[in-house]
Amino acid sequence: MMKLILASNNAKKLKELKAILSDMDVEILSQREAGCDFEVDETGTTFAENAYLKAKAVFDATGEATVADDSGLMVEVLGGEPGVYSARYAPGGHDATDKERYEYLLKKMGDAENRKAKFVSSICCLLPDGSVIRTEGECNGSILPAPRGEGGFGYDPVFMPDGYDKSMAQLGTDFKNTISHRARALAKFKEELRIHNGTDK
Repeated sequence: MMKLILASNNAKKLKELKAILSDMDVEILSQREAGCDFEVDETGTTFAENAYLKAKAVFDATGEATVADDSGLMVEVLGGEPGVYSARYAPGGHDATDKERYEYLLKKMGDAENRKAKFVSSICCLLPDGSVIRTEGECNGSILPAPRGEGGFGYDPVFMPDGYDKSMAQLGTDFKNTISHRARALAKFKEELRIHNGTDK
């Protein structure tokens, strides 16, 4: 069985990764479970750069296959904000709650007519043989004027994917795992990993 470390201690990201790779012969550990009890400074200016920085730090510490994702919300009328600052896009930075972040976003948008937005996920996986797998996924949609639903995390309550009349939070985890930006990036990653391993497992 292949061991794969997720360069994150985010329980929801870990659960999502395990669900999407559940039919593969892979043991998935959080970075804390792998003995890496440190935070990586996300100093990159793109999602891809930050994903690489996180994967590299944990890979260097463990020597095991490591996958990292950096993702966030890009709002057209805000010039692509919050972007790479999505997780710290509110007074209080990383200590702010999800609710405080999306309320701050709604306040900045005001009554803007253009509500177009997209979630972007960039994945980077470093493997012991020196291979690097990089994938990206996007989910286009719009920002609702007020939150809807209790599910999901992050900006899910205020993001409505194109083609749906519910927020990401209302769509439920199982369904979200088929259409989300991270699900799309992970689906591509899964295929690349299968090709790399030379197996359907």
